[in-house]
Amino acid sequence: MIQSASYQLADAPEALAVSGALTFATAASALEAGRAALERGNQSTLDLSGVTQADSAGLATVLALLAHARQKGRDLKVTNVPQGLEALARVSGVSSLI
Repeated sequence: MIQSASYQLADAPEALAVSGALTFATAASALEAGRAALERGNQSTLDLSGVTQADSAGLATVLALLAHARQKGRDLKVTNVPQGLEALARVSGVSSLI
């Protein structure tokens, strides 16, 4: 598990679970940790059930992790998208991607 002051990233065999804040303050670190976890494992799910706060940088992080998985030839499914992040994706025109 990778933990910062604002978020946690739990790297399980089938799921990469994010909890806490996924915001401008944490996005770069979360993206780096998420990419590293995807390199090490074979996760098929990105679980956002523990995300308590997200902004456009958090959405960009999720999209970048999906793109990274696709580049590796893997299909990563996003589950438990928080309502606020889902609304932001809809307004941004990228809801079909998550």
